[in-house]
Amino acid sequence: MEITVDASELKDEGKEVIKGLADFVKEKTGAEVTNESNKVTVKGEGAAVSKKYLRVLVKKYLHKKKLKEYYRVIRGDEGMLTVKERKIGEED
Repeated sequence: MEITVDASELKDEGKEVIKGLADFVKEKTGAEVTNESNKVTVKGEGAAVSKKYLRVLVKKYLHKKKLKEYYRVIRGDEGMLTVKERKIGEED
């Protein structure tokens, strides 16, 4: 199974954040993780590489880096998760 996390909107936070996400996912799942430009690809088998579990891991990583208020994780196409910037309503 192969799942890609599109973290292109995190590039404003710096390359270290995306690299850190790849390292965090690799440490938690033990799967093969590659990081090309703004995408993190996870290859492996079993429950540790399910889309649902990866979504939880990405959320945990955003919380750990204190970015959870600014970004959210949504499901993309088949085998894809996307990190999107939250739309913050205008305050008067």
